[in-house]
Amino acid sequence: IVFSEDQEALDILSSAGASIDGERVRFPRGMCRKIIQDSAPKEFIQHARNPERSVVIGGDNMVLVPAYGPPFIHNLDEGRRYATIEDFRNFVKLAYMSDNLHHSGGTICEPVDLPVNKRHFDMVYSHIKYSDKAFMGSVTAAERAQDSVDMAKIVFGDEFVDNNCVLISLINASSPMAFDGTMLGALKVYARNNQATVVTPFIVAGAMAPVTAAGVAAQSLAEGMAGMALTQLIRPGTPVVYGNFVTAMSMKSGAPTFGTPEAGHMMNISGALARRLGVPFRSGGGFNGAKMPDAQAGYEAANTIQATINSSVNFNLHTAGWLEGGLCMSYEKFVMDVDQAGMMRVSAEGVDMSDNGQAMDAIREIGSLSDEVPKHYLGCEHTKKNFKTAFYMSDVLDDNSFEQWVEDGSRDTAMIANEKYKQMLSEYELPPLDPAIDEALLAYIKERKDSFEDSNI
Repeated sequence: IVFSEDQEALDILSSAGASIDGERVRFPRGMCRKIIQDSAPKEFIQHARNPERSVVIGGDNMVLVPAYGPPFIHNLDEGRRYATIEDFRNFVKLAYMSDNLHHSGGTICEPVDLPVNKRHFDMVYSHIKYSDKAFMGSVTAAERAQDSVDMAKIVFGDEFVDNNCVLISLINASSPMAFDGTMLGALKVYARNNQATVVTPFIVAGAMAPVTAAGVAAQSLAEGMAGMALTQLIRPGTPVVYGNFVTAMSMKSGAPTFGTPEAGHMMNISGALARRLGVPFRSGGGFNGAKMPDAQAGYEAANTIQATINSSVNFNLHTAGWLEGGLCMSYEKFVMDVDQAGMMRVSAEGVDMSDNGQAMDAIREIGSLSDEVPKHYLGCEHTKKNFKTAFYMSDVLDDNSFEQWVEDGSRDTAMIANEKYKQMLSEYELPPLDPAIDEALLAYIKERKDSFEDSNI
């Protein structure tokens, strides 16, 4: 694996027993696995500023997280345009209000109206101000990662941050088989501060890795273990997640494809490898290449979501809002995906085998159609007790009669979602935040922003 532009990382790995040739690192067989298995936690808590919103990452838990990184947004009213900080705040608010998302996410969309070297302040502040769920830190430079940690310390306190995970952040390998200086710089900051990283090879099969599922899984595991081992050498016990972003490539056009069965195979293999390694697993999402929240978006996202459940993903980045291969964050699809996330939750919870779940009292009460007085389950006591929660009820899918659908305006799902997100934003209420903490955050941001010039690098 190449570790570029980071002599410190090379020195750390060399001291641990790796062989260094320029920037290329060769690990003795079993070295990375032993380092990870000896110290990386199998599961950990990411604390939110509202303790009731803290999440457990790993084990049998699945944390659902919004999409990450799109520079564009899309809605039915305006179409496609560049994202702004107002859009960023809107999506943080929508994620906060969504019962089926456990997490506030990270770069939900890229606010291109702000300077590149300063926008991380506004993004991290927005997560803290407009939500009380757990959130992700900045990784676009080591100093931006440190700003994220410093802002978290203002919220949680220095000692608490040093002893607990309050941030999780995305570290991508530069596949094939390399990490760049930017990602390594951010990784080191978070590891030293005991904050979680999701070490993720970013793979489009056929371009950055072989075209076969087994080949992709092997390369991805090698890249992931190299990065995860480095976190444990920097600070043993710091939380780390094995990330796996895999999609295929069209052999006709070279464009990435989504929702394919091959990507599902790759995800399933990587999930099994993560469990064998003994670390939490990140993958999945509502992936699609559609340009609108249409049938393609729904089909491809649903295929990926099913694979996500089957592969037992623990940290599901890109659950909601993903459009156009990740270039675009869609307001309508965000709402549609959140609804699907609710279905994911029900699927993951499994079958209720309690006395109530087995429903023997209902079966005894109703009997059979051969009884002298036939009965039905609609009016039995068990149904009355359970009808509100027995089945998942979507608030964006229309299951009324055709006549009722026409009377309601003949709306498709995207139109319903358009109304829904606007209603949610109009009903949003700011979660409580200690005024002293808010003031300290704003003072820190002002001081840091004033200390250097704006730049788009």
